[in-house]
Amino acid sequence: MTSRALWSPADLRLLDAAQELEIAVDGGSSRRWVPIWVVCAGGQVYVRTWFRRDTGWFGAALRSRRAHVRVPGLEAEVTVEDVGDAPAQVTADVDAAYRRKYAGRGTDAMVTAEAAATTLRLDRR
Repeated sequence: MTSRALWSPADLRLLDAAQELEIAVDGGSSRRWVPIWVVCAGGQVYVRTWFRRDTGWFGAALRSRRAHVRVPGLEAEVTVEDVGDAPAQVTADVDAAYRRKYAGRGTDAMVTAEAAATTLRLDRR
Protein backbone atom coordinates (compact mmCIF):
# COMPACT_ATOMS: atom_id res chain seq x y z
CA MET A 1 0.00 0.00 0.00
CA THR A 2 1.34 3.42 -0.99
CA SER A 3 1.26 6.17 1.61
CA ARG A 4 -0.09 9.57 0.62
CA ALA A 5 1.20 12.93 1.75
CA LEU A 6 -1.52 14.64 3.71
CA TRP A 7 -2.88 18.10 3.10
CA SER A 8 -2.28 20.33 6.10
CA PRO A 9 -5.23 22.04 7.79
CA ALA A 10 -3.93 25.35 6.36
CA ASP A 11 -3.81 23.86 2.84
CA LEU A 12 -7.37 22.56 3.19
CA ARG A 13 -8.60 26.00 4.33
CA LEU A 14 -6.99 27.66 1.29
CA LEU A 15 -8.41 25.06 -1.08
CA ASP A 16 -11.86 25.25 0.47
CA ALA A 17 -11.87 29.05 0.34
CA ALA A 18 -10.92 29.15 -3.35
CA GLN A 19 -13.84 29.34 -5.78
CA GLU A 20 -11.69 27.58 -8.38
CA LEU A 21 -8.49 25.59 -8.43
CA GLU A 22 -6.19 25.82 -11.41
CA ILE A 23 -4.80 22.49 -12.61
CA ALA A 24 -1.99 21.83 -15.06
CA VAL A 25 -1.64 18.16 -15.92
CA ASP A 26 1.89 16.74 -16.25
CA GLY A 27 3.01 15.05 -19.43
CA GLY A 28 2.48 17.71 -22.08
CA SER A 29 5.06 19.83 -23.78
CA SER A 30 3.53 22.97 -22.29
CA ARG A 31 1.71 23.53 -19.03
CA ARG A 32 -1.77 24.97 -19.52
CA TRP A 33 -3.62 26.03 -16.39
CA VAL A 34 -7.31 25.11 -16.41
CA PRO A 35 -9.72 26.50 -13.78
CA ILE A 36 -12.03 23.92 -12.17
CA TRP A 37 -14.21 23.69 -9.10
CA VAL A 38 -12.64 22.05 -6.05
CA VAL A 39 -14.06 20.73 -2.79
CA CYS A 40 -12.68 19.29 0.41
CA ALA A 41 -14.35 16.40 2.23
CA GLY A 42 -12.99 14.21 5.00
CA GLY A 43 -9.58 15.88 4.86
CA GLN A 44 -9.19 15.06 1.15
CA VAL A 45 -9.33 17.23 -1.98
CA TYR A 46 -11.66 16.36 -4.87
CA VAL A 47 -12.43 17.66 -8.35
CA ARG A 48 -14.97 16.60 -10.97
CA THR A 49 -15.88 17.40 -14.54
CA TRP A 50 -19.36 17.62 -16.04
CA PHE A 51 -19.01 14.23 -17.72
CA ARG A 52 -16.37 11.55 -18.08
CA ARG A 53 -14.29 11.90 -21.25
CA ASP A 54 -10.89 11.02 -22.58
CA THR A 55 -10.05 14.52 -23.79
CA GLY A 56 -9.11 17.84 -22.19
CA TRP A 57 -7.66 18.19 -18.73
CA PHE A 58 -9.68 15.25 -17.39
CA GLY A 59 -8.45 12.71 -19.93
CA ALA A 60 -4.89 13.96 -19.56
CA ALA A 61 -5.16 13.66 -15.76
CA LEU A 62 -6.35 10.07 -16.02
CA ARG A 63 -3.44 9.19 -18.29
CA SER A 64 -0.61 10.95 -16.45
CA ARG A 65 -1.88 10.65 -12.85
CA ARG A 66 0.24 13.70 -11.99
CA ALA A 67 -0.50 17.42 -11.99
CA HIS A 68 0.25 20.80 -10.47
CA VAL A 69 -2.50 22.75 -8.77
CA ARG A 70 -2.74 26.26 -7.45
CA VAL A 71 -5.08 28.53 -5.54
CA PRO A 72 -4.24 31.88 -3.95
CA GLY A 73 -1.57 31.20 -1.34
CA LEU A 74 -0.81 27.62 -2.38
CA GLU A 75 0.81 25.76 -5.27
CA ALA A 76 1.41 22.01 -5.03
CA GLU A 77 2.36 18.93 -7.01
CA VAL A 78 -0.28 16.20 -6.79
CA THR A 79 -1.03 12.68 -7.83
CA VAL A 80 -4.43 12.16 -9.39
CA GLU A 81 -6.49 9.21 -8.20
CA ASP A 82 -9.66 8.16 -10.04
CA VAL A 83 -12.25 7.54 -7.31
CA GLY A 84 -15.34 7.63 -9.51
CA ASP A 85 -16.33 4.25 -8.10
CA ALA A 86 -15.73 5.25 -4.46
CA PRO A 87 -17.93 3.90 -1.66
CA ALA A 88 -21.35 5.53 -1.40
CA GLN A 89 -20.38 7.53 1.71
CA VAL A 90 -17.43 9.19 -0.06
CA THR A 91 -19.69 10.11 -2.99
CA ALA A 92 -22.32 11.50 -0.60
CA ASP A 93 -19.70 13.55 1.26
CA VAL A 94 -18.28 14.98 -1.98
CA ASP A 95 -21.80 15.72 -3.28
CA ALA A 96 -22.60 17.54 -0.02
CA ALA A 97 -19.38 19.56 -0.29
CA TYR A 98 -20.31 20.65 -3.84
CA ARG A 99 -23.83 21.61 -2.75
CA ARG A 100 -22.53 23.58 0.23
CA LYS A 101 -19.74 25.40 -1.59
CA TYR A 102 -21.40 26.09 -4.94
CA ALA A 103 -25.07 26.52 -3.99
CA GLY A 104 -26.92 28.44 -6.67
CA ARG A 105 -24.12 28.15 -9.23
CA GLY A 106 -25.22 25.17 -11.33
CA THR A 107 -24.41 22.63 -8.65
CA ASP A 108 -27.09 20.19 -9.79
CA ALA A 109 -24.98 19.13 -12.77
CA MET A 110 -22.05 18.34 -10.48
CA VAL A 111 -23.95 15.99 -8.17
CA THR A 112 -25.45 13.62 -10.73
CA ALA A 113 -24.37 9.98 -11.00
CA GLU A 114 -22.58 10.90 -14.25
CA ALA A 115 -20.59 13.67 -12.56
CA ALA A 116 -19.86 11.50 -9.51
CA ALA A 117 -18.27 8.96 -11.86
CA THR A 118 -15.69 11.63 -12.76
CA THR A 119 -14.53 12.23 -9.20
CA LEU A 120 -10.77 12.57 -8.86
CA ARG A 121 -8.92 12.78 -5.54
CA LEU A 122 -5.86 15.01 -5.53
CA ASP A 123 -3.14 13.73 -3.21
CA ARG A 124 -0.20 15.92 -2.34
CA ARG A 125 3.19 14.64 -3.60
